[in-house]
Amino acid sequence: MKSKIILPLLLALATSGAWAHGDVKCTKAPKTEWKSHEELAQKLTKEGWQIRRMEATTSCYEVYAKDPKGKRVEAFFDPVTFARVEE
Repeated sequence: MKSKIILPLLLALATSGAWAHGDVKCTKAPKTEWKSHEELAQKLTKEGWQIRRMEATTSCYEVYAKDPKGKRVEAFFDPVTFARVEE
């Protein structure tokens, strides 16, 4: 009985975005050269993004938001140029 419950849960986790991004690399620039995450939030908001949360990784800004099309996304941005980085 437990296997009927556990197997679908494991499959759901494996196919979800839980392990999707791995270790995205955005920049090698030192953090002293990074623009503030507030500047990125202002830029994205002006472009129509609805930001839920932002985090700084070792080389990127990671943004959890709805993009201008209304799609929920986890997106990575270069903290120096604010260019979106694809996985």
